[in-house]
Amino acid sequence: MLVYFLKLYFMKPKPRLSFWQIWNMSFGFLGIQFGFALQNANVSRIFETLGARVEDIPILWIAAPVTGLIVQPIIGHMSDKTWNRLGRRRPYFLVGAILASLALLIMPNSPALWVAAGMLWIMDASINISMEPFRAFVGDMLPSRQRTMGFAMQSFFIGIGAVVASALPYIMTNFLGIANTAPEGQIPPSVKYAFYIGAAVFFLAVMWTVIRTKEYSPEELKEFSPEEHPDLVQSVAEQDAVLPAGRFIHGSYIWIIAGAIFTSLIYWFHLEAELYILSVGILAFGIIQIMTGMLIRGGNDKNGFVVVINDLFKMPKTMKQLAVVQFFSWFALFAMWIYTTSGVTSTKYDMKLDQETYYELVRIVDRAEERNDPAIIRDIPGVRAELDRFGKRFEQGKDVAVSMRVVQFFNDPKRYETLELEQHLIDRFHHINQEYNKGADWVGVLMAVYNGFAAIMAFVLIWLAGLIGRKRTHAVSLFIGGISFVAFYFIQNPTMLIIPELGIGLAWASILAMPYAILTGSLPQHKMGTYMGIFNFFIVIPQIMAASLLGFFVKTFVGGQAIYALILGGISLLIASVMILFVTDVDEQV
Repeated sequence: MLVYFLKLYFMKPKPRLSFWQIWNMSFGFLGIQFGFALQNANVSRIFETLGARVEDIPILWIAAPVTGLIVQPIIGHMSDKTWNRLGRRRPYFLVGAILASLALLIMPNSPALWVAAGMLWIMDASINISMEPFRAFVGDMLPSRQRTMGFAMQSFFIGIGAVVASALPYIMTNFLGIANTAPEGQIPPSVKYAFYIGAAVFFLAVMWTVIRTKEYSPEELKEFSPEEHPDLVQSVAEQDAVLPAGRFIHGSYIWIIAGAIFTSLIYWFHLEAELYILSVGILAFGIIQIMTGMLIRGGNDKNGFVVVINDLFKMPKTMKQLAVVQFFSWFALFAMWIYTTSGVTSTKYDMKLDQETYYELVRIVDRAEERNDPAIIRDIPGVRAELDRFGKRFEQGKDVAVSMRVVQFFNDPKRYETLELEQHLIDRFHHINQEYNKGADWVGVLMAVYNGFAAIMAFVLIWLAGLIGRKRTHAVSLFIGGISFVAFYFIQNPTMLIIPELGIGLAWASILAMPYAILTGSLPQHKMGTYMGIFNFFIVIPQIMAASLLGFFVKTFVGGQAIYALILGGISLLIASVMILFVTDVDEQV
């Protein structure tokens, strides 16, 4: 041990990089966020256009977090072990950029809902291949005193990319005259062209980083002191030590039993099907632990799968504390990305249904069902279920906003004659469809606002962190973000929603920078990619839980009103703002 610390003493620290070097190494995030912003602002719209019900949307979004859960630790571990002509992380930047760009070209041309869901899976996997090594890249290239700057620079490019990407459909419609509506089941041209532009920007931005940045070789990295505070660093042997097989096998029993009980309850009480995602996930984690224990007993403790799971159980203290903060932060973000479009369009735009029109629609559906017309009969059960939900809300004396499933059913010109729709209904549904697309475009602008403000605040947060510390900076940002989420319920004028979006932008800038800046100081250099991939678990797990629970919550407890999911997200951010104060920031202790 004495020899180890003597070696650390004589190692040199990583050199400081210039502003433009940090700029170049972060520029690829401009393209990555271009892809994510188009996904976040438009995929729910694509799903609804292709016939998805609002409470079904979270289950369709499950592709994104599940893909990240699988892909990021694998890519992180692989990149830790990679070195070739392109370097250590850059090969993954390039491969991910090519695949993601192709997926962005295909996604808006999806002919059916199941194709769109599948393309979301492929697109998210591709984006994750590029994104995961970018986080480890900062740990590789920058000394601890510059890491806040490094992650803030990433936040800046994320904000800039998202501003343009989120607003593209709105810009194309309102400034270039490209249509934002299309026949039933087709994606509007404004959305399609936005995705095409996104594909080009994604590839070119990532290529800039690949070409303009030189990585340290493994030999150079070994010459650098692993941290500015070697007394807090374990030896490599201690970091790589594998836990006993029994630790995994014995611990698995609780997870398997809990998952089996939960799954049985869902089945016996006929609960929502999306809850199976959570129960199966619990079971799967138990099975993964058994597999890990058996591989260790068989002498396969160098297996990549074993290394990732072993490192998960050996996370540094700071990483465990940050995991809780990340859970509540990203649960809120996922609620926002799924439900802002539905929440805003249904409460701030003219999508209301009066009771007289409701009874008229019920009679029309009754007649259509009696005729058993094959052209529409397959859609009637879903429409009937929506109308039943509307009826319950009328019985409770509450307002009803029409869902897009009902709008798409009645607004199809091919069905006017079959359904015997009167002109006033045709006009009303045409108006509602226009209102929805107008609101959806405005949501794109709101997404641009919070991302643009995040880009500005990224550099302000560097100053604030130097003044009051990274933990307090993050706590203040999350608190303001939580209040801003809740404000969506109370503000009726869509234009005024820009104000809470500024608060969300502050929280977003901090979420993208502060946790990572705090984390990297506690991680061993040779496992930077692996631990960054594992850290993604605590972004992905809350997203999976949101996909499992939010649809159930919206349908069961709040009558399908998406706006309440945003309130739940605000509460989650407020909890995160308290939990960050209990995190140990290793760098600030030195």
